[in-house]
Amino acid sequence: MRVLLVGGGGREHALGWKLAQSRIITDLIAVPGNPGFAQLGACIPGIDILDPRAVVDLALANAIDLVVIGPESPLAAGVVDALTLSGIRAYGPTKAGAQLESSKAFAKSIMRRAGVPTADSRTFTDVDEAIEYLETIPGPYVVKADGLAYGKGVLVTEDLIAAQGWARLCIGGEFGEAGSTVVIEDFLPGQEVSVFAICDGTRALAMDTARDYKRHRDGGKGPNTGGMGCYSPASRLPDDLVDRTLDEIIQPVLTALADDGIQYRGFLYAGLVLTTEGPKVLEFNCRLGDPETQVLMTRLDEDLLEILASGAEGYLPDGPLRWHDKAAVDVVLTAAGYPDNAETGRAISGVNEVRSMPDVHIFHANTRRTAEGLVTAGGRVLNIVATGDTVQQARTRAYDAASHVHFGGMHYRRDIADS
Repeated sequence: MRVLLVGGGGREHALGWKLAQSRIITDLIAVPGNPGFAQLGACIPGIDILDPRAVVDLALANAIDLVVIGPESPLAAGVVDALTLSGIRAYGPTKAGAQLESSKAFAKSIMRRAGVPTADSRTFTDVDEAIEYLETIPGPYVVKADGLAYGKGVLVTEDLIAAQGWARLCIGGEFGEAGSTVVIEDFLPGQEVSVFAICDGTRALAMDTARDYKRHRDGGKGPNTGGMGCYSPASRLPDDLVDRTLDEIIQPVLTALADDGIQYRGFLYAGLVLTTEGPKVLEFNCRLGDPETQVLMTRLDEDLLEILASGAEGYLPDGPLRWHDKAAVDVVLTAAGYPDNAETGRAISGVNEVRSMPDVHIFHANTRRTAEGLVTAGGRVLNIVATGDTVQQARTRAYDAASHVHFGGMHYRRDIADS
C-alpha cells in the first residue's frame, strides 16, 4: 500500500515511524515531512498542504492508496473532502467534522445536543455584549477565540479587565476570522487529562492514556506552550475513565454528527477536566496530540496502517487496541525564545549518538538540513522518547539521551514524569 502522510512535525514523524512498520506498506511519502522522516521515506517540499487541489494532484501523481493527515489546518481546509471526491481514500475528518476543533461554538452545540458534559458557555460576535456579560459572572474567566488560533486564542484569568480586553482583542481582529466570534465559558476546576480515539464514523477505539506538560518551565511555571513533554500510561486516573469517556462523550458525539450526515472518520482528541461531578469536556481536537502521539506510537502493539485503512472505509476491527507493557516518556527540546520568538538556524549535534541508544527514539519537530548539517527551524525542535519497564526507567533513559543533544539556547523541562 502506498501512503501519503500530510504534515511535517514531531507528531507526523512519529506517525510515519509507526506506519513504516506495517506489513502492508510498500511506499511512504510525506508532504512536507522533515529531516527525521526522510530516513523513512521521501519528503516532498513546496506543496501547500492547505490547498486541497494541490494535495489531490500529488496523491494522484504518486498513485497513493491512503492519505493520512496529521495536523488540523488541512482538515479544516477541506483536504479530505477533495480527496474523497477524487476517489482517494483518506483518514481524517471532513471539513464539517473538523469543526469540532475549528469552531468552539460548533463543538458546544454538538455537545449540548448529544448530552455531553461540558462547561456552560455563551457565544458572542458583539464586543459590547461580551464585555457586559463578563461583568455578570464570577472569575476565573475563560475567553476563547472560536476558530483555529493555534493555541494562542484562549485566555484563562481571574482579572475581569484582562478578560474584557481579550474579548475586545479577539473580536477586534487579533486572530482574524478565527476570533470574530468568541466563546465565554465557565471555568472548570480539576485535573486535566486527554483521551484519544480512532473513529470510523460510527464506532471508536480508545487509545491508551498520556499526560502532557504545557507550561514552559519546571513546576508548571512560565507561559503556555504546545507541549514540553509527556508520559504514558498516565498515573492516578479513575479506572473507568477511558470506558466512561467512550460511552458518555465520544460515542454520543459520533452519533450526533452522524444524525447531521457527518461521518467522522479520524482521530478524536477529547481534552477533559476531572471535576467533582465527573469528567467534562474542555475541548475537542480532530487530530492526535503533540507530544502525546510520540509516546503512544512507541507503545502501540498494532499495525497502525491496517487500522487506519479500515477506519477510512468505515469499519474498525474489534477492540480493544493492544499496547506494549512498557512506559514511554517524551522530553521536548525547545529553541531559545520559545514560545514567543523562537531562534532558528542553530547547529544541532548529538542526534546520531541518540539514535544509536537502545530503547530511545528521536522524533524531529522543527529541524532543517543544510549543507553544514542539521539546524533548528522552529520552537519545539526535537522529541526525545524513551521506553522502559516503568515510567521512572523510561524517564531516566530519556533525560540521559537529552543530555547528549546540543544546540545554542536549547531548553527543556527537568520534571517531565516526575510526579
